[in-house]
Amino acid sequence: MTLVDIEIGLRQQRSAFELQDIVESASRFLADASALEIIRWAAATFGDRLCLTASMADALLIDLVSRVKPGVDVLFIDTGYHFAETIGTRDAVQQVYDVNVINVQPSRTVAEQERDLGPRLFGRNPDLCCYLRKVEPLNRALEPYLAWVSGIRRDEAATRSGVKVVEWDAKRQMVKINPIAGWSQDDVDNYMADNGVLINPLHYDNYPSIGCAPCTRQVAPGEDPRSGRWAGMGKTECGLHV
Repeated sequence: MTLVDIEIGLRQQRSAFELQDIVESASRFLADASALEIIRWAAATFGDRLCLTASMADALLIDLVSRVKPGVDVLFIDTGYHFAETIGTRDAVQQVYDVNVINVQPSRTVAEQERDLGPRLFGRNPDLCCYLRKVEPLNRALEPYLAWVSGIRRDEAATRSGVKVVEWDAKRQMVKINPIAGWSQDDVDNYMADNGVLINPLHYDNYPSIGCAPCTRQVAPGEDPRSGRWAGMGKTECGLHV
């Protein structure tokens, strides 16, 4: 290791410490702030080093962030397994909202993954499939940024009940902002109805939580909205947020 390598490492470490200080103070200051106030803070703090991620289940987060930061980068992970309706929603978002949609792809195509690891990896080892097709591509795509905006909410799953509006993403050494962490499903529905937000048409066909087609099923009335994800596999998260 050279002196230059050591200097770069120390500079990066200081940067991480500074970001963690920002997170600690912002988490307290913004705990009860509105979603738009949180996004305004994020845009003012991080500028063009801020992006958001979108699964294209709907455009609620895209609508919110683009009101504050037009032209913001929107990272969409194109796993190769999406429903046609999800790809259609992505394409519609590019036309309707003032955002820059970045299509993030895994390092291997579906055909290459099946060649190397065998068919239907999503059924044999869903954690590995999610890592290869979602987690690793997102990690790579987030590298140029200091902070990312996520649409996760506390009421979606037990694993998300402790989510804060501003968090330190230790895995990626960056800031994670969850402006609608405290929203209920009624808050979501009301905002989308009041603002004409684009919605993935699968929502109208009993798909309240939409992921990759092989691992997502319809949900019956009264079932947990996320019960259609990885049904029967003992899995509740893809790994992006844990």
